[in-house]
Amino acid sequence: MKTLSIIPARGGSKGIPLKNLVLLNGKPLLYYTVTASLKSKIDRTIVTTDDDKIAKYAKKIGAEVIIRPKNLSNNVIQIEPAMEHVLKQLEKERYIPDNVVLLQNTSPLRNNFHIDKALNLLKNQKFDSVFSGFQSHYLLWKRKNNTVFPINYSPQKRPNRQNMKTYVIENGAIYITKNQLFQKTKCRISGKIGAYLMPEELSIQIDRMYDVIMAEEIMSRYGKI
Repeated sequence: MKTLSIIPARGGSKGIPLKNLVLLNGKPLLYYTVTASLKSKIDRTIVTTDDDKIAKYAKKIGAEVIIRPKNLSNNVIQIEPAMEHVLKQLEKERYIPDNVVLLQNTSPLRNNFHIDKALNLLKNQKFDSVFSGFQSHYLLWKRKNNTVFPINYSPQKRPNRQNMKTYVIENGAIYITKNQLFQKTKCRISGKIGAYLMPEELSIQIDRMYDVIMAEEIMSRYGKI
């Protein structure tokens, strides 16, 4: 079974300029995702980027790089077209993976252990796709105009925590799908889907400098991630 990872890392970012190279605990953010992929059971690690600095650093730490066209690099495009572009480029060299792993660079606390566990879940449970997330016992509300409405409980019958329904929240760290299915659906997860559960504290995503500070604090408490 051939397994490919795709790591999207475009140069533009609204929250943090050149976010994919921002320093986290003394190392560029991209280091953590590329390293996790290279240490896992994944066969090939591809960084898709439109930025020369990101491309240079990705190659330096051992990843392969496919340059992404500018029309697939703006902040409104979904990740799936970029994934499709990578797969089409690899087809030219007659490389067709069985499984495609999407690793978003904004999840630096996900490591090779988590990736391998998610891959094992896909294989052992015969899922078509697997995503990572964490269990939630939150009381959820939705907003409509200036009013909010409860989604998963009644305020008149507020449940104790141990009696609350359990939900799974996507954390954006790992998405795995069978390539054959992706070619049909053009979606990162489809078919029979499983969830690989991670600790909530390791599910932080880097979107603001505040998230960098929080991630560094978690890393200091956990030690080596």
